[in-house]
Amino acid sequence: MTARPDDGPDAADPDGDPDALARACAKAMWADDRASPGLGMTLESVGAGRAVLSMTVADSMVNGHGICHGGFIFTLADSAFAFACNSHGDRAVAQHCAITFLRPGRRGETLRAEAVERIRTGRSGITDVRVTGTDGTVVAELRGTSRLTGGRFFETEG
Repeated sequence: MTARPDDGPDAADPDGDPDALARACAKAMWADDRASPGLGMTLESVGAGRAVLSMTVADSMVNGHGICHGGFIFTLADSAFAFACNSHGDRAVAQHCAITFLRPGRRGETLRAEAVERIRTGRSGITDVRVTGTDGTVVAELRGTSRLTGGRFFETEG
């Protein structure tokens, strides 16, 4: 993991830096995540309502057309979505996601997924994720709707 969730103020401090809280949430999630690192993903950065992950298309990810299987591209985008919508201390899950593939991912290419939360209201949120290839061209766009579960990453005193 290349995320730097250790720096910044105490994550449980509600008056602390929101980006430090996001890094602490990411550290907690990454510790229990077997899928993302298992696919070779790297958590490059995380902040309040945003996250960037990358993944190199391995030989085992290529389908019968000789291109990256769309499920792996979706999984990269979904992981970025998860880290972005779980960055505020509240636990969230995907309620709905839709992806549009615009060009294939290629064997050996490093894909980069950048997630940006557009809105959080009540228990729901909307996050957009853009997946780009090594050359910066758009591979896919995902829009995800999140739903808060009622759980929190850290207990606050009080």
